[in-house]
Amino acid sequence: KRVIRCKIIREKWMLDHGLSNVMEVIKRKKWESLFKRRELVHMDAIKEIYARMTVIHLKKKDVVNTSVKGVAIEFDHLKLASILGIPGNNGICEYIKDVWEESKYTKPLEITRRFTNNETLTAARRVKSGEMKPFQRFIHFLVMKNVVPRFGKRDTSSFMDLTYMDHLMFSRLVNLPRVMMSHMSYVISMKDHELPYGDWLTMVFEEFGVPLVDKKGEEPKRYNYFKETFLTMCKLTRENEVWWIGSRENRRRDDAPEEVGPVENVHEEEEEGQTDFDWEAVVDEAAVEGESGSGEKFYDTEDEVQEDLRRRMKKF
Repeated sequence: KRVIRCKIIREKWMLDHGLSNVMEVIKRKKWESLFKRRELVHMDAIKEIYARMTVIHLKKKDVVNTSVKGVAIEFDHLKLASILGIPGNNGICEYIKDVWEESKYTKPLEITRRFTNNETLTAARRVKSGEMKPFQRFIHFLVMKNVVPRFGKRDTSSFMDLTYMDHLMFSRLVNLPRVMMSHMSYVISMKDHELPYGDWLTMVFEEFGVPLVDKKGEEPKRYNYFKETFLTMCKLTRENEVWWIGSRENRRRDDAPEEVGPVENVHEEEEEGQTDFDWEAVVDEAAVEGESGSGEKFYDTEDEVQEDLRRRMKKF
């Protein structure tokens, strides 16, 4: 089985390419230090931890039991959060595969309309990347590469992708440690699934004192970082060393926000007349303080989200 390394964030690169709003989302989740880490990947240890892994699902927590090189390893989501240096107390952690159920903050039809940018849809469905706006595509990549990593097709988002994307864009809480444990549980149930979190699990080995052979491991390669290729796939364009959203036909230079991201899509042409949603303004201006007291912000009701979206889309 192949081992998946999470993509590494370089803050200066993100800022230079107009992605300061994406960095702000990562910082609000308190994932910044984790997403910046450059860990070695110990392939044999990764394969062994998954081969011996069992995940016990309890009402309020999950527990991982496994061993590597004779060292017993057991942790719940709070222990994993402590190891990774990220929050693990609150937030959505549902692992959605085939049935997309409605909940307080998850409205499947409204989420589908939001990411297809089509208010006339009558049923929830998966969304193709060509239907998304540029920053929505970048958030999709972030989910696919770091939240629930896997190889394979990148042009269609799953129900799970859309749920996490929606929570990230509107700054609602996501319990990443519990999501990771659910994803690991799914992986070990599948015969040929890739093994995710290859670099982050190095921190687990170090915490439990696993003897890693001569401390050798694979260094991150150039393709393990977010770079221009991903910007191209997100349909963000570049002109005169300045990255900005959309095609030049659809966006006048003086209309372009200061913080934008890169790329042209290598698979699909920009839809005629497409404009870009001022997502950063929604996150910064319309979100309200959450109940967790953690400093995270989210909307109290889905109606507030929809009303704010309608109001802000009128600008375009």
